[in-house]
Amino acid sequence: MKKPDVILATTHMGHYDNGAHGSNAPGDVEMARSLPAGSLAMIVGGHSQDPVCMASENKKQVDYVPGSPCAPDKQNGIWIVQAHEWGKYVGRADFEFRNGEMKLVHYQLIPVNLKKKVTYDNGESERVLYTPQIAENPQMLSLLTPFQNKGKAQLQVKIGSVNAHLEGDRSKVRFVQTNMGRLLLAAQMARSNADFAVMSGGGVRDSIEAGDITYKDVMKVQPFGNVLVYVDMSGKEVTEYLTAVAQMKPDSGAYPQFANVGFVAKDGKLNNFDHQRRTGRSGEDLPYGDPEL
Repeated sequence: MKKPDVILATTHMGHYDNGAHGSNAPGDVEMARSLPAGSLAMIVGGHSQDPVCMASENKKQVDYVPGSPCAPDKQNGIWIVQAHEWGKYVGRADFEFRNGEMKLVHYQLIPVNLKKKVTYDNGESERVLYTPQIAENPQMLSLLTPFQNKGKAQLQVKIGSVNAHLEGDRSKVRFVQTNMGRLLLAAQMARSNADFAVMSGGGVRDSIEAGDITYKDVMKVQPFGNVLVYVDMSGKEVTEYLTAVAQMKPDSGAYPQFANVGFVAKDGKLNNFDHQRRTGRSGEDLPYGDPEL
């Protein structure tokens, strides 16, 4: 078997500055560092949904502006790139292959008709393109529009309404408890007749604004075909479970949203707070450990 001239890795592991992955599984940086130096020409990654543009060594640019230059990460002689999320960019890497060696000569993130909100002195605002518009392809538009219209007819069906904003933004559900998380978990508790419920914040993908709720809104919040799981646990098992879940750090998809559970970690012990009884209890005396439960 001939040795390949170029090896690229396409992954869905995530990019974390300097390999600090927290509660997440190790990502592209850790993988690159674990391989022989320069054994891959490039890692094209995903999962962490970042425009991987480095401000300095081992530190991403947090305020990347679409259309501006983008410096990819390089670890152990291996380039690492990621084009953010949802088709917002096309990543382009130009290599030069000479004498058996690959050299990256240019890299850019090309925005796909991304817009920003501009507010004028008179208070009026509009959304304007960051970069010149990429024209639609008439042939592809003709081919795909019938499918899009068929999907719209099903997605725009009203299924309910809400009188307040339900917070499901990534910057919230992976850091703090939100009303969207509580609503989803309350529904799961009602469906399964559970005493409490827990889900990962990473499973909440969008917010819902006050007003009518369509099937599309629901699909944007919960686009995955996950399965609701009910488990009978003893008080000891609940203690161990909540203690483990509580260790999941903010800014990760594993950060938990809770319903009918509250607790504080102190001196290595889990102190539980029963929302219904309004009493503090130690990890050894959770309400779910009561004999009648």
